[in-house]
Amino acid sequence: MSTLPARDNAPGLPGLPIIELDSSLPIVGNGETVATVEKSKSRRLPEWLRRPIPSSGGMGFTKSLVADLGLETICESAKCPNRTECWTRRTATFMILGDTCTRPCGFCSVKRGHPEPLALDEPERLAEACARLGLRHVVITSVTRDDLPDGGAEHFRQCILAVRARTGATIEVLTPDFEGNTEAIDIVLAAEPEVFNHNLETVARLQQYVRRKSQYAVSLAVLDHAKKSHPRVKTKSGLMLGLGETTGEILETLADLRSIGVDFLTLGQYLQPSGRHLAVDRYLPPEEFDELGRMARSMGFLEVASAPFVRSSYHADEMASHAIEA
Repeated sequence: MSTLPARDNAPGLPGLPIIELDSSLPIVGNGETVATVEKSKSRRLPEWLRRPIPSSGGMGFTKSLVADLGLETICESAKCPNRTECWTRRTATFMILGDTCTRPCGFCSVKRGHPEPLALDEPERLAEACARLGLRHVVITSVTRDDLPDGGAEHFRQCILAVRARTGATIEVLTPDFEGNTEAIDIVLAAEPEVFNHNLETVARLQQYVRRKSQYAVSLAVLDHAKKSHPRVKTKSGLMLGLGETTGEILETLADLRSIGVDFLTLGQYLQPSGRHLAVDRYLPPEEFDELGRMARSMGFLEVASAPFVRSSYHADEMASHAIEA
């Protein structure tokens, strides 16, 4: 299993310098400050990342529903490139525990800072949205709440139970690491979600640059505990590619995930949300994603989604249904 290099001795990496958390001017890719990046030209997207905007069709229904019920979605908060497509299909990935994250990850556009108190009626509002959308598979994620004693685990449990009681849908959770607290993980798993997802996001060497306050070994331990304590649950993880990782490092990471029995895998292209976020090191062509997907399947993953626009919950219902029915 890979080990995380010591933060104090980690060398700088091309395109991903060491980032001081208390810096008044954040550093992004290529050692540039925010001011420098905002003045520079944006990296041009390759052809395979340019696609026509899909018809908005039923998007208005989903958008209005989310707003009327006062809910948050990762689709909006993380500026997901698939939002129009998914919302037109009347599906969304709901984000609970508020809209403010306590961790300053370098890739994520979710607001960070001091969160508001929990909304105790959120489980019921979430269940109402899922019922109105007619969802048969529901994905629930959250901001990270290191300010809460259980990291929000009990709130996760209440949301799962409320949605299942109202809809009978299968449930997939995409959780933070709960700082490795197995009691918190067990609280979530006690509600018996069909899929437990926790993303590694990147390879071990880049963790401190990309996720900053999260650790590779802790994330692996979270997934390992979920599988060992609840063998029937399908575990899932994902990586963003194009941050400076090598193919060898990707394969080593996939081997680590398979060594702890992770079932589902997603691989997608990292896209920089703004000039204040980590820069893209490389755009991987579709054929490279195809090959990585083929190799991942040969390693034993039950389901693999590998393509530039793949995200953690993209077409999650299709991925989950095959293995859950099996």
